[in-house]
Amino acid sequence: MSENNGNQAVFGADVKRLPLKDLVKRIGPGLIATGIVIGPGAVTTSAMLGANYGYGLIWLILPIIFMGITFMMVTNRLAIITGLPTIHAIRKYYGPVAAAVVGIATFLACLFFTMGNISGTGAGVNLITGLNWKIGSAFMIAVVIYCYFAKNVYSKVEKIITICILGMILSFYATLIGVGGPDWGQFTRGLVSFQIPAGSLATALAFISTNAAVTSGVYATYLGKEKKWNKEDLFNGVMLTDAVVHIISVILISGSIILVGAIVLHPTGQSIKAPAQLAEMLVPIMGNAARYIMGIALVGAGFSSLLANTQRGMVLLGAGFDKNVGLETKFIRFGCLACLIFAMIICYSYGGSPTQLILMANVATSIATPVAGLFILLLLWRNDVNEGYKKPTVLRICMTISYVFVLIMTGSSLMTSIPKFLAIFG
Repeated sequence: MSENNGNQAVFGADVKRLPLKDLVKRIGPGLIATGIVIGPGAVTTSAMLGANYGYGLIWLILPIIFMGITFMMVTNRLAIITGLPTIHAIRKYYGPVAAAVVGIATFLACLFFTMGNISGTGAGVNLITGLNWKIGSAFMIAVVIYCYFAKNVYSKVEKIITICILGMILSFYATLIGVGGPDWGQFTRGLVSFQIPAGSLATALAFISTNAAVTSGVYATYLGKEKKWNKEDLFNGVMLTDAVVHIISVILISGSIILVGAIVLHPTGQSIKAPAQLAEMLVPIMGNAARYIMGIALVGAGFSSLLANTQRGMVLLGAGFDKNVGLETKFIRFGCLACLIFAMIICYSYGGSPTQLILMANVATSIATPVAGLFILLLLWRNDVNEGYKKPTVLRICMTISYVFVLIMTGSSLMTSIPKFLAIFG
């Protein structure tokens, strides 16, 4: 079928939008992507934005909304019209080497983040129970492993992460209410300032790349397969709703953390290097409840990211080498187990400090995101891929803008991260 010759109809023109109750039943991959995005590193970065720059960088949520929805919509569209998840589509159109490079790059980024998630989960358990963070993290890892080897893995992961996200939202907004809420005048001015204060570029770019990552969209295409999405879901509102739910949940959580940092920490000049410290600084305002509220939030952030991120890494690696990447296959299950064991050894040997691990993850992501994004952009602009469908002109423009912005972020990140990374081993 040609793209739109004469009176020949294009696919999707007659597909009706589903009612809200049916849309809710069909979404899910976006929520899992949120669980991956909002980990301990994201919590720390968000808190530091507010602590260091007050309301000055709250406007960053606007490009995150733009890029986050774009990445999710583009990757899901390509998966539907090609009939293949992202890396499998790259293999078909650009060969096995390109697929393997994307698979390895995205896997390494996920592996490093798993290490940081272990520390963050342990810190949350420590705040709630007082247990040593290693004991707490080991317990949570055991729960993760159970989920991997249980039946109906996707359903369990989706439900657990939904609970974790709700827990994070409730905890951070309880914290926000507890500190008196934002100054709406300063919030509004910050939302339209579009300024980057001196010295904030690296942190600002890290915040955007964490909350709007193309790798989340790539993984969502494999989750969409588990969810049994079909061509109609591209046009009946399912995929757009899923993308919007994903980015709204990300913004609700990250935005609230920035505001807490702006309200509590910025006026005093205090700074934090680990998310658990945020709870300690809130104790004078909220009392002992601060430890428990922040502990629940950190467990939700660390556990949901740990659960889904490790799976994501193995799925993307397997896809790069054309393996069966069903969540209940032996390759994914035992691969996740091996990744967790390896990450525990490295994490515990570093004494639980996530700083160096997050630094290495940023270096890995700086390489993975533009590599995967390049092939996604190329696929979107191919006429043969879009044959039989209406040309996605708006989506093409949005993706091109987003990718150029990613390249700018990558260049800035590499200029600052690689020297520090090399210094660790220097």
